[in-house]
Amino acid sequence: MQILKYSLGQLQANCYFLINNKDCLIIDPADEASFIIEDLQRRRLNLLAMLATHGHFDHLMAVSEIQKSFDVPLYINKKDRFLLDRLEETAKYFLDYQPIVFPILKIKNLEFKNSLKIKNFKLKIFQTPGHTPGGVCFYFEKEKIIFTGDTLFKNGIGRYDFSYSSKNDLKKSIEKILSLPKKIIVYPGHGEKTKIEDEKNIVNSFF
Repeated sequence: MQILKYSLGQLQANCYFLINNKDCLIIDPADEASFIIEDLQRRRLNLLAMLATHGHFDHLMAVSEIQKSFDVPLYINKKDRFLLDRLEETAKYFLDYQPIVFPILKIKNLEFKNSLKIKNFKLKIFQTPGHTPGGVCFYFEKEKIIFTGDTLFKNGIGRYDFSYSSKNDLKKSIEKILSLPKKIIVYPGHGEKTKIEDEKNIVNSFF
């Protein structure tokens, strides 16, 4: 499986293309829909679905425009649907301009799923609340990689100062991630990749 990373939008959220032959999953479509669509077309990729680690606008601004070109669903935890409902409002507040955000057309719920199989892609879903109530991580056991969104970064953790965040839940979620084998590669929602073994002491650093 090939992994392509693009850091997109004003907040430089990581958008990941997971490619198996010509089939593609996108994790956290972020912003800059035109770039994503053009890259998919240029590479002649067959987009199967988009997966959201959580519902924050900087990770999902491109979804609705992508769905206009590709008839694919967005998988997201239902507990973060309230963030989708205020995507435009939140984006305006943080970006200081009025974005145009269209409704997301196809949504599938990850709330009660522990695993997911989309064609030849097989992954486990970790429920990792804390940064947001519906945060999830996508673990590809065979490939020894995990996509952690804004739960765990290289030398950092997600914010828990929002009204809907939970410091205790975030700590438990990070401990769950860190229980994985130490050689697992972590692909976060911002910044560079890291390994479980390099983040083992992060709980003691932040909590």
